[in-house]
Amino acid sequence: MKLGQFEIYPLTDGFFSLDGGAMFGVVPRVIWEKLHPPDNKNRIRLALGTLLVRTHGQNILVDTGIGNKGDAKFCEMFVVDRTPSIEQSLATHHLTLNDIQIVINTHLHLDHAGGNTRKDLQHRILPTFPNAKYYIQRKEWKTAIRPNERTKGSYRQEDFRILEEMGLIEFLEGDAKILEGIGVIETPGHTEHHQSALIESEGKKALFLGDLIPTTSHIPYPYIMGYDLFPLTTLATKKKILARAYEEHWLLIFQHDPKIRMGYLKEIKGRFVVEEVKQET
Repeated sequence: MKLGQFEIYPLTDGFFSLDGGAMFGVVPRVIWEKLHPPDNKNRIRLALGTLLVRTHGQNILVDTGIGNKGDAKFCEMFVVDRTPSIEQSLATHHLTLNDIQIVINTHLHLDHAGGNTRKDLQHRILPTFPNAKYYIQRKEWKTAIRPNERTKGSYRQEDFRILEEMGLIEFLEGDAKILEGIGVIETPGHTEHHQSALIESEGKKALFLGDLIPTTSHIPYPYIMGYDLFPLTTLATKKKILARAYEEHWLLIFQHDPKIRMGYLKEIKGRFVVEEVKQET
């Protein structure tokens, strides 16, 4: 769809599944299962969302999905279904992996940065987007390369280490402008240095939320993932971002929602709800 002079396209690297209880934290299953019915192992289906932005003669990708490096055990555990994969999603817009010039990572967890690199037929790990610079918060990088017992399951070194070795990373320090109308704002809580991509053209704004608010079901303030390392920080960040998004009429893009990819906030009886905006075809 058009956002001012920009073109934005929510894409996917397919779908995967995570534990529903972990996705909704303190919210009881009897509430969340009405919107996200779990399988027999308590897992709910989630999108592996990414975002393509086309402007200034460049193709910009926000997050890269889960990628192709997971073995059979990994794919079974997370019910990975890369249909359509990021390669297939780009192809619908007549683009290849070589056509991406900028990649923005909200953070470096495996379902957001797994597609940064790929495994070729010789099982070599290579940059998925060889002509791109990857924009990553420096402090997120430092956390990712030295994970602790709580975080090491979410960070796979093969998703990002080779990028630094090849000089493909541009490190960011907090809120930053990447191109005119393309930037990031810090949205901590899920990780300490999580960032969201802010796109602005002709007075219109869109925010790719990443894991700050992964689905439309996470709009209510108490709906915070058990995966969040700093849940009270998530709460404070959500309150600030949702207030700005409502007041300034931001288009919100939801990364993991399996049904609703983007929408605007409206207020009903003192609570925010999402009014869906469907992608133009």
